[in-house]
Amino acid sequence: MSTTTTATTNPAPAAAVPEVKPVSRTDNYIWGSYIGLLIISVIELFSASSQEVRVDDIYGPIIRHGMFLAMGLAIMLTLQRVHFRRIYQFIPAFVVMSIIMMILVLLVGVNVNGVRRGIKILGQMILPAEFLKLAVALGIAAILARSQIKGKRDVTNAGVIMCAVLVLFSSALLFNQGLTNTLLLMSISLGMMLVGGVSWRKLGVVLLTYMVIGGAAMGVKAMAHKDTGPTPEDIALAQINGTDPKTSGDKDNRFGTWKERITRHLRFNKYADPINDENKQEQLSYIAQAHGGLTGVGIGHSRETARLPLAFSDYIFAIVVEELGAVVAIVVLAFYMFLMGRAGRLAMVFKGTLPCLLVIGCALVICLQALFHICIVVGVFPVSGQPLPLISKGGTSIIATCVALGIMLSASRWAARTTDGEDAFRRELSALPDNIATDNPSQI
Repeated sequence: MSTTTTATTNPAPAAAVPEVKPVSRTDNYIWGSYIGLLIISVIELFSASSQEVRVDDIYGPIIRHGMFLAMGLAIMLTLQRVHFRRIYQFIPAFVVMSIIMMILVLLVGVNVNGVRRGIKILGQMILPAEFLKLAVALGIAAILARSQIKGKRDVTNAGVIMCAVLVLFSSALLFNQGLTNTLLLMSISLGMMLVGGVSWRKLGVVLLTYMVIGGAAMGVKAMAHKDTGPTPEDIALAQINGTDPKTSGDKDNRFGTWKERITRHLRFNKYADPINDENKQEQLSYIAQAHGGLTGVGIGHSRETARLPLAFSDYIFAIVVEELGAVVAIVVLAFYMFLMGRAGRLAMVFKGTLPCLLVIGCALVICLQALFHICIVVGVFPVSGQPLPLISKGGTSIIATCVALGIMLSASRWAARTTDGEDAFRRELSALPDNIATDNPSQI
């Protein structure tokens, strides 16, 4: 008995948490997708930035874009070497920081395209919405990882509620910037819950909750909207163009703008409408794509880049089609889909829950945003501002995308896989907090 007691109270050194050693592997599939998008970004950004080019600084836009791409590359290389357990520890701070920045935008934000979207830090414009989308995905990954019901493919009720609350609260912060970001957050969360083992019944309840609360929010917006009638400028412009004067709603209530965009989107044969101030962006975007055809007009030969507003950001895919053609545009789409497919493959072979959800969450943020951008540009979705990850001009978007890619590379490099054996998985579990050391739900 004394020998047994001594062995229990004084464990041998072998019972200590083993040191986690680096795994010598780099995910060439993720890097391949990144490099392909990077090439398109450098080629097309310069062409699409003609509206910003000055006679004395023709290379300014591409140099600034290149600097952000270089910063993003440095972030990816750094995060790749950081074990994902360290990233997990930083997630709460990142979520709180992103929420605080969004609140500052609502209070003292800078107007971008008529809406408070950014804040200036050290003279640099920051768009916190890009960080918040990633923060929500990482937050959901952390919550679902520690809310798994062991031995069963399901998540606790508390975990599902926390995820839904995080999404709804973040959506409320983004709501006034546009419906696209709100729908994007909800789509990301539903995808992660599906992969994270949430049962179909709970997933249905979450979806119904999103629909009810979202519908109620739209109803409140509609009731608060005030139609102030056309301004003198609207009347004068309508007389010149021979059109009906538009109405002017509350500038702080975008319901009128949303309603107008959806109505315009649903009209019959919208592609043949004459160009006016309301549909200028979308019509010029359609013209650019029609001009490019299958093979494009060639790099630097875009005709519409000088006329299309925000050609370098919200409508850069139209310039890709015009210059490189629909064939290359499909290749660009394939890069994003390949990245999503690679994330799905990794999620199936990882032994643990946390790396699985980190990879899927980051991939959904990048790829769903790319799909939203492309669908808006080609006319499938109503007009809304959404950058194309890595390709559109914008420092915040590039940095957020590279952080997401860096986290995917970290999980890919360090996480134990089904081919690594049980010893590798035990070492991984020993290095993680007990509340997230769970089996991948896709393998249960």
